[in-house]
Amino acid sequence: MDEFIAGAKKFLTDIVFQNIPKLILALVILWIGWKLIKLVDRALNKAYKRHTVDPSLQMFLNSLINTALKILLVLTAMGIVGIKMTSLVAIVGAAGLAIGMALQGTLQNFAGGVIILLLKPFKVGDYIEQGSYAGFVESIQIFNTTLRTYDNRNIIVPNTELATKSLVNHFNLPMRRVRIDVSIAYGESIEKVREVLLRVANAHPLVLQEPKKPFAPVESLGESCVNMSLYAWMLPENYWTVLYDLNQQVYETLLKEGIEIPFNQLDVHIKQ
Repeated sequence: MDEFIAGAKKFLTDIVFQNIPKLILALVILWIGWKLIKLVDRALNKAYKRHTVDPSLQMFLNSLINTALKILLVLTAMGIVGIKMTSLVAIVGAAGLAIGMALQGTLQNFAGGVIILLLKPFKVGDYIEQGSYAGFVESIQIFNTTLRTYDNRNIIVPNTELATKSLVNHFNLPMRRVRIDVSIAYGESIEKVREVLLRVANAHPLVLQEPKKPFAPVESLGESCVNMSLYAWMLPENYWTVLYDLNQQVYETLLKEGIEIPFNQLDVHIKQ
């Protein structure tokens, strides 16, 4: 027991107490370094605004520089405490295979982020769909991209998913076209229905007349109805507003004009 107590005292005096100044200095360095990193972030944001840097690139660079500076800061603090880099490198080398396997997905996501920034399949503010993911691009970080859904939920998607798989960008072109399907009964005047559809579309303030004016062709002749469609152009950000408005206004106007909208029905004939 006496030997154990003596050994504990020796450990406290020779190792812990001797390293307290180094620990305090390392903590101070960490605290100051964290504050300086925040200042660097603010300075970068001001520089981005002066030079009108693309928002997607801003977020990626901020994330990359912030991570690199924090890693450098932690390594500096470890060196002050006395943890030699040669020892750390030896440990990392010994566990190189396991670390490489663990970081494989992370490195792929980093490469995916670089590909996204170089090829620009989408940017911050675009509405995209990829597989089961859909939403507005909020930020592009070094390892993942954040999407915001229409019902205000955040989806964190690995960059490799968006860089290597097919996706739909609803905002990368200047205009979108909406399609409203309408079925009318046989015997109704197609020209009258077309006039109603075009009148509704042209009266909507968000419907554009270029690159092509709204038009309403006959799509097909069904078993119990004539199938027509209304096509109209609008800005991408107005798509859902125009779609919902036209659906409601077309239905209400057809009813007001006395145009019959058929529905599926079954006739049953009973033989005596």
